[in-house]
Amino acid sequence: MLSDEEGTLAVRLARRAVERALHAPPTVGAGAPPEAPVPASFSERRGAFVTWRRFPTGDLRGCIGFPLPVLPFERAIIEASISAAEEDPRFPPVRATELPRLTVEVSALTVPELLRFSSPEEAVRSVTVGRDGLVVEGRGTSGLLLPQVAPEQGWDAEQLLEGTCEKAGLPPNAWKDPAIRVKRFRAEVFAEESPGGAVVRQLGELTAPEVRGARRT
Repeated sequence: MLSDEEGTLAVRLARRAVERALHAPPTVGAGAPPEAPVPASFSERRGAFVTWRRFPTGDLRGCIGFPLPVLPFERAIIEASISAAEEDPRFPPVRATELPRLTVEVSALTVPELLRFSSPEEAVRSVTVGRDGLVVEGRGTSGLLLPQVAPEQGWDAEQLLEGTCEKAGLPPNAWKDPAIRVKRFRAEVFAEESPGGAVVRQLGELTAPEVRGARRT
């Protein structure tokens, strides 16, 4: 579990990585960039996603990350943040002048675990909205939705299953196919309240989730 201080550091690292990549000055309100050594926990491999949003609407501006713990947490944050700002194909690259109008959010993920169920009803009961994110894999494709997506969209558990299938480019009911794998993960989510402003925990405590090769939300 990340402390609030570690969550704040994760968000500051994400913003500073993009400021440096774009040669932009620190956003007013962000405070001094973290130059001190990061905690030892940031050297552990962990899945991570970084989300950029327009302020104050909260509209998505870019979201990319690593669903699996393939990199140390610090490196995953930095790479995901830069890629979310510059490489999300749904949006043009973020410009340096935009950064004062964007907030950044970091999601630290657990390792996805296979959801085993013998009926659609059991699958729906096994998914908790607001706690679980999902990965759907099969038919040569995959899709991922973070835990915060369902509450933002007002979805129930079945709609989350369907939405994850659609994210993978599959029919909404594909999760009922025994050949389709559904995985469940959880996340701790920390986000700025305003561009460069205070960081708050938005979701979760860990209890058990497109950079190059990673998956977009």
